[in-house]
Amino acid sequence: MRTDTSATPEPAAPNPATAAAAATEAILTDMADGRHRAVVVDSPPGAGKSTLVVRAAQELTEGGERPIVVAQTNNQVDDLVVRLAKEHPGIAVGRLSATGYNPPPVLNALTNTTVGRTLADLAGCRIIVATAAKWATVRDATFGWAILDEAYQMRSDMLLQIVERFDQGLFVGDPGQLDPFTIVGTERWIGLPHDPTQNGVSVMLQHNQNIPVHRLPVSWRLPLSAAPTIAQAFYPFTPFTSGTGDDTRALEFRTAGLARTDLDETLAEAFTTGWALHELPRRHVPRTDTETLQTAADLAGRLLGRGAVATCERHPGGRPLEPGDIAIGVAHRDQADLVRTALARTGNPNAPSVAVDTANRLQGREFEVVIVVHPLSGRRDATAFHLEAGRLCVLASRHRQACIVVTREGIADLLDSHPSTDPVHLSVPAKFPDGWEANQVMLAKLALHRVAA
Repeated sequence: MRTDTSATPEPAAPNPATAAAAATEAILTDMADGRHRAVVVDSPPGAGKSTLVVRAAQELTEGGERPIVVAQTNNQVDDLVVRLAKEHPGIAVGRLSATGYNPPPVLNALTNTTVGRTLADLAGCRIIVATAAKWATVRDATFGWAILDEAYQMRSDMLLQIVERFDQGLFVGDPGQLDPFTIVGTERWIGLPHDPTQNGVSVMLQHNQNIPVHRLPVSWRLPLSAAPTIAQAFYPFTPFTSGTGDDTRALEFRTAGLARTDLDETLAEAFTTGWALHELPRRHVPRTDTETLQTAADLAGRLLGRGAVATCERHPGGRPLEPGDIAIGVAHRDQADLVRTALARTGNPNAPSVAVDTANRLQGREFEVVIVVHPLSGRRDATAFHLEAGRLCVLASRHRQACIVVTREGIADLLDSHPSTDPVHLSVPAKFPDGWEANQVMLAKLALHRVAA
């Protein structure tokens, strides 16, 4: 039993709900201060970015503003429109879209939502939501306020294209996850002040010293078993806490494993502690390693086959996990394709409905259980792509209950043999933590939950 031998007791930690509410009020207060052209909110995974966006839009609307909301993908826009419309049925919400856009059924069912191709189509709407790319095509209107969701995933060149559309902005995003993505070679701009591939928030802060920066202090997604590790690995300078207690969430099986396998051992470890490292034998393999990818699929199939039940603050009586509650995260699209094929081979008819995608596409989404194929599994080298801290952060922070990492033995030796070798460029701020350090922190944690295949 752990005992406290300190001479004086530590002060009680603030209530998570109280801390989160205080942070939100401070943000809204700065927004109401007319001296600030922008307000930045840094958010850890699952801290309620969308909740803040919806609350801020309501506050602005009630104050007589007609705010616009900027997101980075069509899926993000659809989710925000649905949430805004449902939580504020008395406010008319507009969805500005391209000509070929087909609204999802859930959006069509809303009575206070209008889909339009031009601003003229949305003249009666109090809040208008669109992607950054769509707002970049608007040239004939300005607004008092813009709320920019997932702002750290917006390139600075895109921000430059839309910044004239609004007078003041609320920038909400997660600085610890993936940087903006581009398929164009970026070497020619590295270190230059006009590098268009930098994220817009960082560039804005570099050129505007008095912008207030707030931080959301609580993750409502990550359980208590995960929040300290994710904070240490990816947010060493902006710590946060979990919004749930040690006994709030739990996983259990309705069906016992008749023939206990290493898959069952891994699931038992994950259900008990919130983490599991399913380690296959050491071997150098291509990234399309069939054994590793099939193992990830088999874990999902086994989880569904044994009837996992999740208990949490939303479902205190427990509820069976469905395929949509499980995700398998990978680094490459060809890996995702192979995992989808492998799910069909598990023999479980529900397994093919498990979500499978890359970190880029899983970013912003939430699941009960996430199975991660480690980006460095079976590799001979540690490239910048596979070492990127944001990629591992996204993969390891999507879960509400448990995270299972599938890999081949030898990643620790690989990191020791291939420390970070990224070139150092003048005028480029160092990013902390780097991928090498973040991986070491994660491996130290996962080593405590290792199951050898």
